[in-house]
Amino acid sequence: MIEYLIFLAISTATFALFSLGLNLQWGFTGLINFGHIAFMTLGAYTTVLLSLKGVPLFISAIFGAIFAALLGLVIGFATLRLREDYLAIVTIGTGELIRLVVNNQDLPVGNTWVSGAFGVQSYPIPLSTEPNLFFRLLMIGILTLLFAVTVFSLWRWIRNAQKLQLTNSTDKTSSKQEIASRFGVGIILGLLATAIYISGVITLYNYIPKAGLMLVSLLVLAFVFWRLEYLVRSPWGRVLKAIREDEEIPKAMGKNVFWYKLQSLMLGGAIAGVAGAFFAWQLSAIYPDNFQPQLTFDSWIMVILGGSGNNIGTILGAVIYFAYDAITREVLPKIIPLDEARLGAFRIMCIGLILMVLMIWRPQGILGKKEELTLGK
Repeated sequence: MIEYLIFLAISTATFALFSLGLNLQWGFTGLINFGHIAFMTLGAYTTVLLSLKGVPLFISAIFGAIFAALLGLVIGFATLRLREDYLAIVTIGTGELIRLVVNNQDLPVGNTWVSGAFGVQSYPIPLSTEPNLFFRLLMIGILTLLFAVTVFSLWRWIRNAQKLQLTNSTDKTSSKQEIASRFGVGIILGLLATAIYISGVITLYNYIPKAGLMLVSLLVLAFVFWRLEYLVRSPWGRVLKAIREDEEIPKAMGKNVFWYKLQSLMLGGAIAGVAGAFFAWQLSAIYPDNFQPQLTFDSWIMVILGGSGNNIGTILGAVIYFAYDAITREVLPKIIPLDEARLGAFRIMCIGLILMVLMIWRPQGILGKKEELTLGK
């Protein structure tokens, strides 16, 4: 049970990271990207192939992010002057193009060349060997610090909603809904953080390699979230929001809209490239079929569930998605007598129904703001 929770924590952190990149592109900038998986694919393969050449894992992951950002640069120059519907078509085609190239291209695995269809195996993974007691205790200390910062940040986030209610006397109903939403989300994320913390302490002390990977993935997620929150509240982020609402306004103010869109696409791609590294490390062996377009749409589900244009909402969407996936995978076979293929289709149908209900009841997502809704654009 504990090892399964560690697995879910890594998956959630990886796809929360992946979805944060998409949320920057769509939720904050209004760029419709249906080929987001291309960045993850390039980041994963770059990290793995460089590590097999002896490049340190941290440097390999950075290069994976850089190559993913460069892909964003190429896509941006080719597509950002197109209309939104054409942009969506081109990006989904690019995602499939990257996967098919990897599938049909020989890859430099170590000192030999191997067909991409055979996949890549036996590559280095962070913290795969058991560290000594001092280092394990140090890792537990880092996890404890991360847990404390998370709980404090959630408490401050809830308190900020209460302060907004005191200053906003015109719309008390909306303020109360905001407080209720934040309080409920804060409790859920706090309980989840506690469960992960306890499981992490146990598995780091009685060391398993996945526990070390979980710690690294959570640290990277926390860092990326922290910097993104700073960026989207900065003048740069406000320009992105202005582009999302009506790009003619920032143009009239002398802003280079194309350059801002390009920056958003590249930074979102770099974040997805880092997520690709963690995805590859968790799988321990990668194949082209691991990077199907479905992963992009899973990411869209996470962003829509939590609320576009809200980084905490994106993380919440990833938590809900993987909680739903884990619960239905374990519970549904005991309730509904279907074979595995039909059960998988039924689970997809259920989450589609949930999304339909959510779009009717709260189209902006759980934590999204209605005035910042981009679905109708």
